[in-house]
Amino acid sequence: MRAFRYRPDPFTLALLATVGVASLLPPRGAAAAGFDAATDAAIALLFFLHGARLSRAAILGGVAHWRLHLAILACTFALFPLLGLALKPLAGAVLTPELYAGVLFLCALPSTVQSSIAFTSLAGGNVPAAVCAASASNLLGIFLTPLLAGALLAAHGGLAAPLGAIRDIVLLLLAPFAAGHLLRPWLGGWAERRRRLLRYTDQGTVLLVVYSAFGAAVAAGLWRDTPPAALAGTLVVAALLLVCALASTAWAGQRLGFARADRIALQFCGSKKSLASGVPMAKLLFAGQAGGLGAIVLPMMVFHQLQLIVCAAIAQRYAAHAARAPTPAEAEESADLAD
Repeated sequence: MRAFRYRPDPFTLALLATVGVASLLPPRGAAAAGFDAATDAAIALLFFLHGARLSRAAILGGVAHWRLHLAILACTFALFPLLGLALKPLAGAVLTPELYAGVLFLCALPSTVQSSIAFTSLAGGNVPAAVCAASASNLLGIFLTPLLAGALLAAHGGLAAPLGAIRDIVLLLLAPFAAGHLLRPWLGGWAERRRRLLRYTDQGTVLLVVYSAFGAAVAAGLWRDTPPAALAGTLVVAALLLVCALASTAWAGQRLGFARADRIALQFCGSKKSLASGVPMAKLLFAGQAGGLGAIVLPMMVFHQLQLIVCAAIAQRYAAHAARAPTPAEAEESADLAD
């Protein structure tokens, strides 16, 4: 088997370039207000198109496989927050308070959709279950993420009014999503035919929000007030968080007696966090905290890249192992020959 080599995708390079531009040329004054309004419009459009693309079957399906879906949701919204709190002694020693708040917010986010499904498919896992679980995670995250973030950050002083934040999220995220889904009979076919094109809408929205968030944070002194050791600590904490999540989901899949395809879906859907949902939510939940918003987003970006690199390697190993494993017919023939 050839060694796995990670090549940065264009979006990763664009994300890094956006951070660089925001660090050198942050928006100020009227430009900052204009970018803020533009990001709100882009976020609403993003969730409107998500609603138009997501089928009713994907939203309501998978009820029969409730044990797997509950396990994935438990990993996403219970395991991760516990891991974030368990890492507090280490995080408190190597991170700034703002960066640790970003780690806690990361732990409250829903799972990814596209990459969870893609890696589950590559590894030979249960793709329909991954579609249902990832979709349910993102819909529930609209309500659960603000509540979890409020509980995790209550003693940290990072989020004062989660109920008010839920109202803002419902208006900017859920309302456009519902409108898009109601218009799916007319827009669904168009959205499906342009799935690749609409992918750039997702990525463009993330880049726009990252530029606005980092630009405001840089103007407020993000890089000046964040020591290099804390940046390195962010990478270490994110890596530990991912390793613990991957190990826990693998162990849980075995303990719960899931089939191989279901264990793969649990591992890839239960160990990921969504940058596409997290960045817009951070903008709404931490509105008015310009200096802290960039630090809130930074752990998300680091974790996002790590999960792509590591999960791509794991998915390839699953696929290679499945290719080497004998089929049931071959195993039966081998048993007959042995007899």
